[in-house]
Amino acid sequence: MFEKTIKNCTINLDALNETSTFSSGDLMTGHVSFELTKETTPTSITMEVTGRLHVHWTSGTKHRTVHSEKRDLFVLKSVIVPENSGMTSLTQKLQPGTHVYPFTCQLPQEDFPTSFRGVHGEIEYTVKVDINRSWNRSKDFVTEFNFVNHMDINQSELSAPLSGSNDMTVCCLWCASGPITVTASAEKKAFTPGETAKVICDFSNASSRRATPTVKLQQKQSYYSSTSVGRRIYFQTLNSSTGQPISPHTTDVHTEFMLTIPPSASLTISNCSILEVEYFIEVSLKVSHSSEVTVMIPIILCSTPVDSQPPKYL
Repeated sequence: MFEKTIKNCTINLDALNETSTFSSGDLMTGHVSFELTKETTPTSITMEVTGRLHVHWTSGTKHRTVHSEKRDLFVLKSVIVPENSGMTSLTQKLQPGTHVYPFTCQLPQEDFPTSFRGVHGEIEYTVKVDINRSWNRSKDFVTEFNFVNHMDINQSELSAPLSGSNDMTVCCLWCASGPITVTASAEKKAFTPGETAKVICDFSNASSRRATPTVKLQQKQSYYSSTSVGRRIYFQTLNSSTGQPISPHTTDVHTEFMLTIPPSASLTISNCSILEVEYFIEVSLKVSHSSEVTVMIPIILCSTPVDSQPPKYL
């Protein structure tokens, strides 16, 4: 059988950087190697580089609906070794042993989203090599590569600080307590995975109950399909930190939290029609035996570090 004739096939991509990632317009080079266990005659070796989107989920309990959407970002086909190409063709029998063939591919210069794999979908980039043989089905091998969309970091809003505030009043029977307020700010809008964000908070607890501050890094995954109710939202907390409880009738409490973004966190995805990834710093003050007041600060995760703007002095 052909499956036993060829084994140990590997697709090796030459690294362009320390993270072994690729981006729009990059020239991808590498080689395919495989081992033959006996003499054989492949007719050609072809390659296909693809970028694809896929979202999928089900809704409903009694009557379940399947939501699924697939899109091709690009499909690039090329020939590593052509059929009937004279001295370089594979019309001659190949002997048992290891065989290596180089390849080159130019990625399109377009705004493609970063690789991502979530709970209800994925953005996937792959290289597939087909080893073809007369009167036998082709044998294909696939490897995935990490694609990164490089955001333009020369946007002033990415390095500018962000802030927000919120308040509420706790009611008990006919009485209302003093206000509970939260003011929070982040030093900038754009961060990189692995970076630590400083979150500056000011709390006031004029109620008669103790309140506990918490800061979280929240990821929001949004999936869309063309069906009538084609949207699914998924939240997950990537990191959190809890501060010291704030006593009743305490005002002007200033606290700073250092929130580390996991190095494995995916980048923000906003240039895809059926899949989005967003991030928020959530600052909340939870009142004992009651509700909480929350401030959400939207941030962006990008591949290139962004320096925060220096403070302005009057």
